[in-house]
Amino acid sequence: MIKKILLGICLAIATFTATAQQTAANPFPKTISVSGSAEMEVIPDQIYVNIVLREYQKKNEPKKDLETLKTNFMESCRSIGLPDSIISIASYTGFNNYYWLRKDRKKTPDLFASITYQVKFSNSKQMDDLIEKLDDEATQSFEIVNTSHSKMSEYRKQLKILAVKAAKDKGIYLTEAIGEKLGPAITVNEPDESNLQIARISNNVYSQTRLENNVRYDAGDKTVEIDFKRIKLRYEVSVVFALQ
Repeated sequence: MIKKILLGICLAIATFTATAQQTAANPFPKTISVSGSAEMEVIPDQIYVNIVLREYQKKNEPKKDLETLKTNFMESCRSIGLPDSIISIASYTGFNNYYWLRKDRKKTPDLFASITYQVKFSNSKQMDDLIEKLDDEATQSFEIVNTSHSKMSEYRKQLKILAVKAAKDKGIYLTEAIGEKLGPAITVNEPDESNLQIARISNNVYSQTRLENNVRYDAGDKTVEIDFKRIKLRYEVSVVFALQ
């Protein structure tokens, strides 16, 4: 009789231990996984433009050499209030070595060298103003190569928060639909920054006369200003919630 009682006690302890271990291994036996997303559109205030200047020579006139073009370009930028800090040299022709080009030109007088500047504008009006100042003969192209925003980190943070809130809202109405109650969040999968969906401008060639974006024109008695094409940002997160 005593042996049977001891055996029963041992079985009860073993069952309790197994149940405790199972509960410890999986404290949330019922969960729901939902996704949430958030997006916004912002007007870029960092517009990177590559400007290519090339030497030229008109008939019966001396050649406009690269040093002259460089000097004139910087004077044009400064005249409209652009600081030197937003201007950089992207490349030279040849081997990206102007001194090599100077040496080679002594042997080949007809060589026409070129230089590519990159300028970071904050709005399209600055671009319009600079275009008015540029030497049309020397300017080979004026191309938008990238756009961004100075508050991009702040916008990313806002979108992540909104995406998580959207996931929670979705979790609430989905669990209510099946008669359950949403519990605490178990895991939140933060989006990979490299997978951030950014829709940028598609037409990046800026007219040498006037940009199509942000152009001002008369429409009857009103002057209309078109905004620079926006950057579309989107984040998506995945959240696992417990069910109560």
